[in-house]
Amino acid sequence: MADNPLFNAPRNSQMELERVYFWTNTIHNWKRLLTQDKYKQVIIDCWGELVDRGKITVYAFVIMPNHLHVIWELREPNGKEMPHASFNKFTSHQFLADLKVHHPQVLPYFLAQEGKRTYGFWQRDALAIHMDTPAKVLQKIDYIHNNPLQAHWNLATRPDAYKWSSARFYETNEDEFGFLTHYAERFG
Repeated sequence: MADNPLFNAPRNSQMELERVYFWTNTIHNWKRLLTQDKYKQVIIDCWGELVDRGKITVYAFVIMPNHLHVIWELREPNGKEMPHASFNKFTSHQFLADLKVHHPQVLPYFLAQEGKRTYGFWQRDALAIHMDTPAKVLQKIDYIHNNPLQAHWNLATRPDAYKWSSARFYETNEDEFGFLTHYAERFG
């Protein structure tokens, strides 16, 4: 992934409300922080909370060991900040709290190089691509759901066999996460 030109080019992480985006967020220095399920669950819980509060709509996602992809719509600000900023802030606080208690030896890998923060868990160059047609959305959903099957990951043998994605939702129409919306509800 790190040698893919799409992920090495300067990124545009700007998103507007009421528009659908394919968003890639990467753990600082591609560290595999998200290998442990408890950190994936932090992400799931955060998305669930933001959906419940009407801040976002999630159409598809996958959580990989060192990054995530999500197709989502930012619906309204979360207080004074955009929902993706709240997502980064909340998940970072949860990661930090757990690492301090259970894995303090890992914290030096996430020392911040800038600003007031001591630690940084998400890279500052998230990728946001506006999804303005059903064809684009379908292509990205396919990419997302097949990401765990790539040879260098080998996390599952079928898209719906990987727990940490929306693939099973699109196969069975059952939302085990409780926050997914089928893309057809937005794109017809």
